[in-house]
Amino acid sequence: MLRLGGISLTTNYQVQVEEIIIKKDLYHNKVLLLSYTIQYPQFSSERFQMTLSRINRYYKAKATAQQLYFEHKLFRMAIEQYEDAIKNGFPVRKFEAFVAYTMTYNQNCAISLFFDRYEYTGGAHGNTVQYSDTWNLQSGVQMKLSRLFANQNYKTYIIRMINLQIAEQIANGTNQYFENYSELVTQYFNEDSFYLTPQGVAIYFQQYEIAPYSSGIPTFLIPYSNGYATPPRCR
Repeated sequence: MLRLGGISLTTNYQVQVEEIIIKKDLYHNKVLLLSYTIQYPQFSSERFQMTLSRINRYYKAKATAQQLYFEHKLFRMAIEQYEDAIKNGFPVRKFEAFVAYTMTYNQNCAISLFFDRYEYTGGAHGNTVQYSDTWNLQSGVQMKLSRLFANQNYKTYIIRMINLQIAEQIANGTNQYFENYSELVTQYFNEDSFYLTPQGVAIYFQQYEIAPYSSGIPTFLIPYSNGYATPPRCR
């Protein structure tokens, strides 16, 4: 049994998760200009090892591409900003970046996880982008949101559920949203922006899409229920 933030995740079929970490500090003229950390998973299981080997190569390749981006494009940006700061007598700001994952589901022949990619390149605060994957371990392909809902009007149902949750949060004073949040929810709803939890399907929005920066990554749980959202099932 794996525990994540108080949530128990049943690890059926012994799908094990190993965390790989890449860390590096990059210097220019002996000045530390960029620190980055990349975390990515590698999976193992007797039953699904062939599928998991492909998934492992996928995440290793993504981590390698991210590392190249940090060490080339982002580091060049840090050097340019450093040279401009030295020239104009401004403070030198160190860039920071990390990619971290969170496992949210590991049962019923499926795994689901999301990644947070953070970059700080100066200014008041950094920027975080979230993305996610949900894998069917029997077929070896990523699951689509539509496969988790029996009703063909699932988009309308999800958007209605999100708007109800937002209205409740505003009434309780637990979160802030833009005044035209209902329009923005429809505009920015992305079928790829979801992951599974044991309780239901989590739908999320990026920073600034429907709420101010202080609200972080707005996330809404659509509980599993008959006729609407259903969890994966092993065949």
